[in-house]
Amino acid sequence: MPTTVHTPAHRGKTTLAVVLLGLFTLPMAMSGTTVALPGIGADLDASGAALTWVVTGYFLAASSFMLVAGSLGDLYGRRRLFSLGALVYTVSTVASAAAQHIVLLDLARVMVGIGAAGVMATGTAVLATLFEGPARTKAFALAGTTGSLGLSLGPTVSGSIVDALGWRATFLLYAAVGVVILLGSAALPDARAAVRPQVDKAGAATFIAGLALTLFAITQASAAGWLALPTLLPLALGLALLVAFVRIERRVTAAGRRPILDLSLTGNRRFLAWPLGSFAIGAGTGAVLVFLPTFLQGTSGFSAREAGLVLLFQSIPMAVMPQAGARLVNRGVPARTLLLTSLALLAVGNVWLGIVLHAGMVTAELAAPVLLLGLATGLSLGIIDAQALTMVEPSRTGMASGFLNTVRGGTGAVMLTVFGTLLLALLSASAGSPQAAGRISSGVPQDPHQAAQFAEAMRLGLWAVAGLLAVLTVAVAILSRTAGHTRTDRTTTAPVRSAERTTLQTR
Repeated sequence: MPTTVHTPAHRGKTTLAVVLLGLFTLPMAMSGTTVALPGIGADLDASGAALTWVVTGYFLAASSFMLVAGSLGDLYGRRRLFSLGALVYTVSTVASAAAQHIVLLDLARVMVGIGAAGVMATGTAVLATLFEGPARTKAFALAGTTGSLGLSLGPTVSGSIVDALGWRATFLLYAAVGVVILLGSAALPDARAAVRPQVDKAGAATFIAGLALTLFAITQASAAGWLALPTLLPLALGLALLVAFVRIERRVTAAGRRPILDLSLTGNRRFLAWPLGSFAIGAGTGAVLVFLPTFLQGTSGFSAREAGLVLLFQSIPMAVMPQAGARLVNRGVPARTLLLTSLALLAVGNVWLGIVLHAGMVTAELAAPVLLLGLATGLSLGIIDAQALTMVEPSRTGMASGFLNTVRGGTGAVMLTVFGTLLLALLSASAGSPQAAGRISSGVPQDPHQAAQFAEAMRLGLWAVAGLLAVLTVAVAILSRTAGHTRTDRTTTAPVRSAERTTLQTR
């Protein structure tokens, strides 16, 4: 018979601190790399797709492994998977700092993403099973704050280090924090299946390969074109594997065994509205985080540090708004209302930024629209995981967390490529060749004509993002309205915790 051990208050605080450190550092290591791309390209003589893969590889690997890491954490222990992820992340980040060729750096960054998947998927699952009711809402609000701060402060911190010590020093800093996370993981409580079922190896393999190939094909499209063989072949293989994955999961479920992904999650509209909202938030902020620093360095004379500092206008409200959003939910404001408000404001922010964007601009011109994007993101970012994870029993918390993080990471990979493809297409049309478009978009200093072309392409891209957000807002509204309004997690937490006592063993 499984036993449940109540976690002492001091251990709960330690667990929260370790998980929050991971959720702060790993997004920072991703976004911070964007401002280092010009320096990396100059040092390793790299440009175009090979250089972009320093960021894309992290996104792709993290997205592909999130779901599997979360599900394996449910089975083998979330502390074990968290520690393993921290180890892989730390070692691979050291390898990134030491890389002497762009291919080696890209491979190391892929491994960094795999390690990050283990930390992020199992870290949020640990919080979901450790805290209940309003305390859970507050814990996830803190997680939203720290994750948002890490994502937004990454360019600022990394830009300062790149300017002072070079891009390799940034990776060494993140590796040092990785060591702290690894050591701190020993204090985490563990939770796993009391009776460990057979691992769905076929499901895990087909999902990782299928999603990785699909995302790889999307990233290839920016350089090779959507109808080129390097895009179509991996896309066809990836989609075929994902179809096979769905069939495998149905057979595994029908046989009474545990799947990597319980497909009933994707059929639950009440649950699905929140991952879709998470995708929309990522879509609304991805272009600014990844492409705005490069634009400012190439067209307006910003240094890496100065370009990173612009994103402080986004990170400051993101440090405050998740806590404000959590308080509003705990006081009875429907979480659905906050999410829809966030998405509407994100659309307005992208339109506004597109209007003010021009070559030779100064920081003051960017402040208001970037600030609005931060307010909109922070308002609901801290409540998405808390709301979604209250809708599943704790034995599947890791799986659901992995699914949420897969959507979140996949958004980065998809938006990085789709926006990049659109940007290159617009620049190719105005600059006359893909080669010229690649040089303009890489962030190297440009003449006034090229800078104006870059600004116009960015403007049209941001407005396209706003249009996408409008469509996604309607979809989230329909799903959440059909599902009913979820004000807090108080009504669902108690029965779920009861289920945990029969399915999980906590140590």
